Amino acid sequence: MCTVSIFPENKNSLSFVLTFNRDEAFDRETFAPKFENVNRCEMIFPKDGVAGGTWLGVSAQKRLIGIMNGEFTAHKRNPPYRKSRGVVVKEFLAVEDVFDYADQYNFEGIEPFTMIIVEWSSSLIITELVWDAKKLHIKNVAHKPRIWSSSPLYDSGMKLKRENWFQKFITEEEITASTIWEFHHEAGSGDKNIDLIVDRGFLKTQSISQIIVNDDEKLFKYKELASGKTKIVNLDDLI
Repeated sequence: MCTVSIFPENKNSLSFVLTFNRDEAFDRETFAPKFENVNRCEMIFPKDGVAGGTWLGVSAQKRLIGIMNGEFTAHKRNPPYRKSRGVVVKEFLAVEDVFDYADQYNFEGIEPFTMIIVEWSSSLIITELVWDAKKLHIKNVAHKPRIWSSSPLYDSGMKLKRENWFQKFITEEEITASTIWEFHHEAGSGDKNIDLIVDRGFLKTQSISQIIVNDDEKLFKYKELASGKTKIVNLDDLI
């Protein structure tokens, strides 16, 4: 259950900034991002302590994948599920052709999700892949600023408010990685049920991650909100 924004530089550039607020049960253990080799592919991701998967990663395939719980609308959970969605992220990060892989992948028994795939090997391609428990939906995402809010946590009215905050930010602020980072910390109206940093008691925004890819720097920035600890990893040797 998360909030994700992306800011592509322009359609002819490989540069982008993606920022990810992870909303999760307050007592669910997680680990800061580190490099791992998965299925013979080097990648970096923060790790979920329960299932060993991740909600966000970058791999040597020049690919970023982020995943949010849920599809287009809130769904009724039907556990047990065959495989964690966070494990699916690692599998998709490792493969050579992610869309051929998706075409052959067995999604049965996996809880609905929305996956954001960013690739930049030769051109910048942003794709939204949604599994609704019955069908896979794949569409290209336009090269313009975009925000997603996960459906299990935010209904259509909440999503609209967040989109309005996002549009106001785009219109009124200078867009840099730093101001986007601030937006993901501060946006809202003081209602902790829908602000970008959410706090519903049992469920809170646990971390904020930002991945920057441009000619000058390639970074994975990760902040654990409970402790205030921030980790910044240089990705030059990976991608």
